[in-house]
Amino acid sequence: MNYTYLLINLAVLFFPLVLSFDKKVHFFSKWKFVLPAILLTGAVFLAWDLLFVKLDIWSFNPKYITGINLLGLPIEEILFFLTVPYACIFIYECLNAYFPANGLEKYSLAISNLVLGLCVAILFFGYSKWYTLINFGFLFIVLAYVEYVNKKIRFMYRFYRAYLVSLIPFYIVNGFLTSIPVVLYNSKEILGMRVGTIPFEDHFYLMALLLMNVYLYQFFKSRVAR
Repeated sequence: MNYTYLLINLAVLFFPLVLSFDKKVHFFSKWKFVLPAILLTGAVFLAWDLLFVKLDIWSFNPKYITGINLLGLPIEEILFFLTVPYACIFIYECLNAYFPANGLEKYSLAISNLVLGLCVAILFFGYSKWYTLINFGFLFIVLAYVEYVNKKIRFMYRFYRAYLVSLIPFYIVNGFLTSIPVVLYNSKEILGMRVGTIPFEDHFYLMALLLMNVYLYQFFKSRVAR
């Protein structure tokens, strides 16, 4: 058995879990909102993952996983949708607690419109590639819903700040996963642009994953508040 991917998951979770009892953030008290958000989002992304494996869009290097499978996926990949969202929501809450002032409030809608426009442009040129099509199509739908259909929960100015900070551990973790490599991409199904060894699409995969998690997290919190 090789524990590389498993150890990466545990490393992602370690500090956010230990620091969840920080007196200012009290993240442990928000677990009742975090858990359903992660589970619902994870169900969507696991279905996406299974589809990608069946379509041979990506696969997992057997040298770096334990070989334990669940629902047709390596157990480490399923854990990924628990550990990464937990860490990202933790970052989101820490930033809100320690830095409540946020200069992005005036610009968040403009940023969202820019991202939506980028999704449309990339879909126009990359619609024939499955990862590109599903990734940017899904992000477009979720972002458009959050900005233009959802009227009660406004958080995008805080979301974009958390996303930018989350890119730091993203480059470390995804850098390992794609350079070793643990995850293998079908070059025919991606645009071919990379930042180091990380496919360009992965940046927006992270955005979609984080956005759905944070929206549901805020949704469950708002229901209790009301």
